Amino acid sequence: PGGAVTRAPFDAAARQRALDALDRAELDVLVIGGGITGAGVARDAAMRGLRTALVEREDFASGTSSRSSRLIHGGLRYLEHGEFHLVFEASRERRTLLGMAPGLVTPLRFTWPVYRGARIPKWKLRAGLMLYDALALFRNIERHHMLGAAGIEALEPRLRRDGLVGGATYYDARCDDARLTLATVRAAADAGALVANHAPVRALITDKGAVRGAEIECALTGRTVRARAACVVNAAGPWTDAVRLMADPAARTGLRGTKGAHILIPRVSVGNAEAIALTHPRDGRVMFILPDGDFTLVGTTDTDWFGSLDDVRATREDVRYLLEAVNHYLPAVALEPADVVSAWAGIRPLVASDAITTAAVSREHAITLTAPGMLTVTGGKLTTYRLMAEQIVDRAERIAGRPHRASRTAETPLAAEPAREPGAPELAPAVERAVREEMALTVADVLIRRTRLAFRLPDHGVPLAPAVAALMAPALGWSAERARDAAAAYARDAARMFTIE
Repeated sequence: PGGAVTRAPFDAAARQRALDALDRAELDVLVIGGGITGAGVARDAAMRGLRTALVEREDFASGTSSRSSRLIHGGLRYLEHGEFHLVFEASRERRTLLGMAPGLVTPLRFTWPVYRGARIPKWKLRAGLMLYDALALFRNIERHHMLGAAGIEALEPRLRRDGLVGGATYYDARCDDARLTLATVRAAADAGALVANHAPVRALITDKGAVRGAEIECALTGRTVRARAACVVNAAGPWTDAVRLMADPAARTGLRGTKGAHILIPRVSVGNAEAIALTHPRDGRVMFILPDGDFTLVGTTDTDWFGSLDDVRATREDVRYLLEAVNHYLPAVALEPADVVSAWAGIRPLVASDAITTAAVSREHAITLTAPGMLTVTGGKLTTYRLMAEQIVDRAERIAGRPHRASRTAETPLAAEPAREPGAPELAPAVERAVREEMALTVADVLIRRTRLAFRLPDHGVPLAPAVAALMAPALGWSAERARDAAAAYARDAARMFTIE
């Protein structure tokens, strides 16, 4: 106690050693998927002393876990659908994460204005917030406060005044989703897990009908390694069905993917003081206007997605929909598409459902034994990732034939530094840290997920890509030609993520 924490190396060399060790390894748990859920599973399993590995097809948090609303919340809007158990769990996990990762998860106050004729009138909001506080066992950061019109105007002066009858304030929390994922993956490595990004699973190893490991390819070299495991955890998010089909080509779909789009606007253009919760004037969907440093984040949409999982992006209609809500509630801002700095979308891997509307699809998670030796997790939300991981590892222990050990993740602090958003003078140290301490292997890893510059620059950092690649080259052993290829690859990555259709 009181001494310095020794951290495992976390760079390209550490990744290579992990892949070397994976070849012909005999593991207890092999986790497929480096999003927040897979990261949580690997951390929990390694902390319990299980021989653990995690592999990710692209970069940690490269899918849904870097494209969320960045909220750690109890799920106030889920009360309308009667999901009291989910709200109770999420409220408890919000409190746990605030204590476990104070540098990454921070309190956030919301203002919810109510207008005459609103879908959610003031009495209903009051009842919902009373229940919200009760389900948090009255242990949220602060309890809600009901306010009159003057009180709401004082908090958010730019809000529309016509028809305003009052509202409320309440608390949830925020995070940097990509950095929370990265911190969790690194904690897994610190606990002894073998970890590799840019390492897609090409096939599952089976023995007498049971899944017993995977063939894993290094995307950088093309080398294939075979890792055996007593239990394989399919935590591939939107790609879980693809992994499921490797085990059983006749398997039915287990998820319903819905798209959530977000936009980022300079905060001076919006003028929100804090976070604002509102219902969209067109369809009544609950959405948010969120402070994000010098910017304002607006989200999100919720529409079924049937397209390619590798080409998910915001559309012009998504942008119009989000701007429509901002302009309705803050009419003086008069935002146009040209005011949007960046727009992007991710896929929620929800449990398959016949619900008519996407809003009615449950955000509960499901853990299923989809084949002997393989657990698959679908659904859930960022807020409950730690609890989901605990439940998965409880089952993985039994499958692996290992004695049960209690999870220690809730009371163990998550060591991490917040992301730095460098200007030109700070670019070099930020890139060096990303490569030498955060296993960044591509320019997209640096600009999209380690520094988040891609979101905050109208050009998404494409002109910076050659400089970033040149800074990465010495540590990664790149030639000048390889660095040029890396910069060109980033231009394609940025277009794939940020181009508005």
